Amino acid sequence: MMMNLDLFISLFLNRIGGPQFLIILVIILLLFGGKKIPELMHGIGKGVRSFKKGLNDIEENVKDIEKEEDSKAK
Repeated sequence: MMMNLDLFISLFLNRIGGPQFLIILVIILLLFGGKKIPELMHGIGKGVRSFKKGLNDIEENVKDIEKEEDSKAK
C-alpha cells in the first residue's frame, strides 16, 4: 500500500498539468477560504518587492565600491 502511494505521489508531482493544477487550486481555496487568499498574495507581493529592493541596494553598493576603487587607482 505504501509503495503504491509513493508511486502515485511521484507520478502526480512529475506530471503536473492543467487538471492537476486546478485540483491544487481548489484544495488551497478550501483550506484558506476566499478571504485569506488575497491577504496571502498581498504578503507574498510585499516580500517579493522587499527582496528586489534588497538586491538593487546590493547592486548599488557594489557599483559604489567599484567607483571608489577606480577613483583611488587613478
